[in-house]
Formats: sequence, C-alpha cells, structure tokens
Amino acid sequence: MFGKFKKEKKTQAQLDKERLEAWSKTVPSILGLRVNGAIELDTVKLRTYAEELGWESVASTQMIEAVGVVPMGDTTVLRYYTNEEGFIQVVVNGTQFKDELVSDVKLFFYHDTIGIASDADWDQVLEPNTESGISQSTYELDGQSFTPVWVDAGSSNPPVAMTEKTHSDGEVSETDQFAMLYERDMGGEEYQFLLVAGEETIIEDRVDRCKVVSKGVNLSPSDFKYVG
Repeated sequence: MFGKFKKEKKTQAQLDKERLEAWSKTVPSILGLRVNGAIELDTVKLRTYAEELGWESVASTQMIEAVGVVPMGDTTVLRYYTNEEGFIQVVVNGTQFKDELVSDVKLFFYHDTIGIASDADWDQVLEPNTESGISQSTYELDGQSFTPVWVDAGSSNPPVAMTEKTHSDGEVSETDQFAMLYERDMGGEEYQFLLVAGEETIIEDRVDRCKVVSKGVNLSPSDFKYVG
C-alpha cells in the first residue's frame, strides 16, 4: 500500500547531469595534471611518433590551460587541454579523482576541425556509416584504416553521446559531444588512436557545431612528468 510513495530510481542520464552540476564548482587535478600547471613529455616518445602522426613540431613542454570533465556512467573522463593544440585524456574508474583509480591515459593532438553550418549536414555527421559520419565500420584517414574501439551490440553502432564541463580562466562552459574512438595497430604492441567527435555548443542563443578529428597514443606513467 506504500508502493506509490517509493522513491523512483534515477536514470544514468540524470545521475550524470547531477555530477556535472556538482563538478561545475570543482577544478579536478590528477596524476600531477592541473590547470595552469606544466608537464614534460618524454622526447623519445614524441620522436617515435613524430613522422607517423605528424607531430614534428610538438614541444616537449606543455602548459595546461583548461580541463574538461565528462561523466560516463561508472567511469569519469578528464581532458587536460594544453597550449600545443592537444589534450591528455585520463579515464578514472568511479567518480573520485584519485591516481589509483586511473585506468587509461592517452595523449591527443588535433588533426582537423570542420565547421558544420546546416542541420542537414549535422544529421549526416551523426548518422552511422554515412560519408561524413562520425561512426564508421572502418574509418579511413590519410590512406590508413582505423577500426572502432567503442562497439555497440547493435548493427548501427551510433556515436557515443556525452556532455563535457570545461574549466578555463575561471569560467565554466558546456559542450555536447557525439564521439567514436578508433584504433590502428602500428606493431610492437603500439596503437594509434583517432577520436572523432561532433561538438555542439550554445553561444549567445546561437548553435555552434563542428566535427573534430584528433590523433592519439597511449601514455604510460614514465612518458610524462609534472614540472610546474
């Protein structure tokens, strides 16, 4: 008889939204990574991938200018954006920003950004397996083939939806993203990654959309260090 007074269970989307609101007042730090801090990337690591990924001009010292927080159910994604048009992506198990909960670290640099002007073009970008789509059964770039890492049980395999809160210069912004992660085996247990994302931001009641392609590699604890 008391069933109607039972508290309804919140959906994952509602829980993620609440976490975003809470984190809008918190600037996370982990593995020595923090806004206005600096890291030194291993020069051997950079030289190894310089020609393969087009990173010849990347500096070993990177200043962190912003950090984004993305709730993803049982995990949390942190993105530390640097002054070199790149970011370090850290995946944390759970919702607490502790070093021992880190499960994955990758280094990305932007490869291409394409503005999207019309709703029709945006729909094509979000539709799986279209020519300009984010989600492809095989993603071709610069004559190389990449396979999806995030594979859905269904046949359509749509982009993964997420919302990112970004802290920069004391301000907080929000971006809706629709993304797919791809990988390519480079041999020797080394992989190259592509993060392909459609990004949608509301700026003064105007919708701003773009498709962003970033190239990345795995980072181990020995590949970078906090220097300031």
